[in-house]
Order: sequence, then C-alpha cells, then structure tokens
Amino acid sequence: MAHQSELIEEDILAYLKSHEEKTMLRFITCGSVDDGKSTLIGRLLWDSKMVFDDQLASLEADSKKVGTQGGAIDYALLLDGLQAEREQGITIDVAYRYFSTDKRKFIVADTPGHEQYTRNMITGASTAQVAIILVDARKGLLTQTRRHSYLVSLVGITHIVLAVNKMDLIDFNQQQFEAIKNDYEQFAASLGFGEITAIPLSALGGDNMIEPSANTPWYTGPTLMSYLENVPVDGDSRAEPFRMPVQWVNRPHLDFRGFCGTIAAGTIRQGDELRVAASGQTSRVARIVTMNGDLPEATAGQAVTLTLEDEIDISRGNMLSAPDAPPLHARHPEANLVWMHDQPLQPGQIYLVKTATAVTPGRVTAVQYAVDVNTLEQKQVRTLGLNEIGVVRLELDRPISFDPYRQNRQTGSVILIDRFSNATVAAGMIIAAAPMEPQSVQSAGLRLELSSAAGGLSRRITLSEAAVGSAGVSVVDLTGESAEPAFDVSSSFLDYLGKGNRILLRLRGLEQLQAVALLAYEQTLSFEFDRTAEGVSILLFKRGIVSGGRASGDDGTGI
Repeated sequence: MAHQSELIEEDILAYLKSHEEKTMLRFITCGSVDDGKSTLIGRLLWDSKMVFDDQLASLEADSKKVGTQGGAIDYALLLDGLQAEREQGITIDVAYRYFSTDKRKFIVADTPGHEQYTRNMITGASTAQVAIILVDARKGLLTQTRRHSYLVSLVGITHIVLAVNKMDLIDFNQQQFEAIKNDYEQFAASLGFGEITAIPLSALGGDNMIEPSANTPWYTGPTLMSYLENVPVDGDSRAEPFRMPVQWVNRPHLDFRGFCGTIAAGTIRQGDELRVAASGQTSRVARIVTMNGDLPEATAGQAVTLTLEDEIDISRGNMLSAPDAPPLHARHPEANLVWMHDQPLQPGQIYLVKTATAVTPGRVTAVQYAVDVNTLEQKQVRTLGLNEIGVVRLELDRPISFDPYRQNRQTGSVILIDRFSNATVAAGMIIAAAPMEPQSVQSAGLRLELSSAAGGLSRRITLSEAAVGSAGVSVVDLTGESAEPAFDVSSSFLDYLGKGNRILLRLRGLEQLQAVALLAYEQTLSFEFDRTAEGVSILLFKRGIVSGGRASGDDGTGI
C-alpha cells in the first residue's frame, strides 16, 4: 500500500485487535450523472492512504490513457473499472470499496446516476446507513437528485449528507451553496430524514474532504471524513424483539434437530421461550450451536443453530420470534415497490415473492398509486414500468411472517422473481398488512354486480360501466358458492379487458372451472390457472393487448 500503519510492523496482533474492535459504517454515494460520485470516493481512498502500489501505477497509466483530467490523476478510475464505464465516463454498475481510518471501518457503494440504472442504485442503498447525495454546484437539484433521495427514504436511510460538489467551478460562492441547501431541505421535508448535513466540496481538489478548506472560510461545519467518522450508527438491533428466519433444518442424525439461520434482530439465550410465527406454537431454547461450540447467548447478525426442548413442526421459511412480540402473519401485505424489469408489471400475473428465507407464489392485485419523483405527487396508474415506484397490494398463496420495513429491514423487504426467467423484477419494502379483499371490488370503468339466481343454483355476474377511480385487477370471490357460476357478458366487459385490465376469479374447486373455461372460449379470452390453499384462482385477460404503447397481455408463456 502507499501507506501502512506503523503498528503493523511493531505488533501485528495489536493492529488486528484494534481493527476488529472498530465500528463499521456502510454508506453510498448517489445523485445525477456527472455530479462526481466516483471522483469523491476515489479521493477518499486516495487521501486515506488506501491505494495499493500496483493500483497507483495502474491509475497513473489509465489516467493518461482514458482519464478526463488531461493526464492528471483521475480518481474516478479507482471505481469505474468496466470498459463501458471508462469509454463513456459514467458509472453503470454498483462498485463496493472497503477502507478504514483510525476511528472506523467503511464499506462504500458507488451507485450509478443514470435513470436506466436506478435498479442498480436501489441494490446499493439497501444495506447502507448513510447516503451522500451529490449535487453539481452549477446545476442545482436535478430529477435524479430527487429520485435518489426518494429511494433513499424508502429503504430507511435517515442520515443524509448533501454534498454540494464542484464548488471550485463557481468560485466557492456561499450564496449559491445556501440556495441549493434551502431548495433541497424544502424538497426533502416530507421524506422523513433524521438529519441533513450540507457540505460544500470539491472532490477533485480535496476541499473539505479530509481537512477544512481555506477556500470556504464561511463554512464552519464538519469535513466529509469527519462526519463519516463520527455520525452515530442507527439503533442497535440487539434490543429489538427477537427474529430469526429459518434457513435450514439441520438433521445430521436421529438425536439432533437444529434450526439454522442468521438472527435478524434481538438477542436469544439458553432457556428463552420462542414462538413459531406461522403456527403460534412455543418452546424453549435448549442449545445455541455454532461451529466453535455452544454459546450462552447470541445476538443480531450472528449465524447460529438453535435446538428446542420440544418437537414442533418448523421448516425453512418459518420465522422464530419473541412470544410477546410476534411479527405480522398475513397473505395480503401492502408494499412500496420499485419495478426493475424492462417488461412492465402485470397485475394478477403470478410471481415468486421472496421474503427473508421464504419463497411464496403471489401476485400484485392492485397498484394503489405511483409516485412522481419530481413532485412526490401520487398518480393513478394501471401498472408500473422500468424504474417506476409505487404502492401495491400483494396477494400470496399462503401467509408469510414479516415486519414493516421501517421496523426491520431484514424481515420487511421482499423481491419479486419471474417464475420462468428467474430474473428479479422488483424490490419491495413492506408497509403493513392490508385488509382482506371484499367479495366485490370496483375498478375504473367497470362495476362487478353479483346476484343469485332463483333457488340459489347459480351465481350470475353482470358487468356494467361505472365511473370509479382505479384500474388494474378486479377480484371476484366465488369460494363461498355451492353451485357453478353463470356469467352475463356485456360489451363493457370486453372493452374493460381490451384496455389491458384483468379479472381474478377465486373458485372453490375444479367443479366451478367449466363455466370460466366456457366464458373464455366463447369470448376468445385467455386465462391463467393457479391452485391456492383456499381453492383455485383464475386470471382472465385478453392476450397481446397494447395500452399506452406497452404490451398488457401475456405472451403465452406460463399458461
């Protein structure tokens, strides 16, 4: 390395011990394109003496070849390693770097600024405790500044550094700095940040990075490194109610059955009582087993195997919790969703929903609203496209255990996975458990009217136009009907499906399927079949419909 601690040569064990006891801070840099995110991190690595000799030689050669500083050191090249990044001078993928000072260890994620790579940015932000929002002093707040700030608030980051970069290009003008600071604080007032610290910077020149700059005598706040070394890390999760998603049931022989997982929150001790969130059964901890032997207690972040005093049914995906503070357990969570796939969200389509260690088939039954990241205005939409953000309601085939994301990141986060390509299509942050669906649901331009025929032998569904406020999936629950349903098909019904909307019918069993199949055959409709714990679900739609320039129908795969 370019610099090494003298303690390494004098007492290597003492050096390793001091390094082990340092606290760890994870932070990200985000903002718009060319705001200087990679340069800022590169400068931090350079000034903290965390550049190896071979990296230094390579950096000098690359700066002359592909750098943007006229042959001088281009600190951004320490982060932008992909050929496409160096050719274009932009960040595409998330780059993680590790460094430390005498006070603290750091993991920093350099995230891309382009809108098309928002999904990469949300990945980097998901584990961070501090966000550095960069703003070009010449340009002020841009769309991506607002977008990234909103995403940062969604993932629960409360410590924000507003890094007003490139101050050297405006002659370190205090009035312009104050104007940007005031604009951002006004925009972020509703985002729920705990603190916003504005720092005037020149990442390229090192102003206010490590040492206070003589160019900003009017600024009396901390330097960037001073802030990162001293900012308090978020609350200790060891004091929270116990949570451990079960990852594996360890059964090496007849006399041992342990439940393996990483503790997501809380502390557990031998003899403590635990509750299985799904079944409500309780037992006490007999042993806390690790590779290095049994422990008297274990805390959040540790990977352990727990054995219980009683033989109760527990499998992968279950959650062990404190008996007096169990997690929510429901089939209908409501969540903030960031759509990360090129193909838009299809309400009603079956995805795999992954929460902690559980994977459950499920669907989005309704998009409550999308958020305009410029104004934070809520707008009514039918679906979500690439990088769009909205609040959705999920319906899962079986109940899952979870906490609101604001309370616990580990047990409150979800991802949606395409069943056939195995691609991650969305990331979600659970807000709460939604109330159960009613039997009749109204959707835009359509009212579902249910009426029983004489003698109760059939259930007849009439569909007519109505001026109501949302769109997407209308749900008709027929699981309580004893007879086969009958359908009246109107032109409004076909027009409704023709706009890309879908009908989700919940049936008691296969005996009710014939009427749905006949309806689909006569009206040239498509349907997707799914068996659930309560019965059968049928998603009815028109194939290949294009609405607003987007394909709304299914392409036929997975039917």
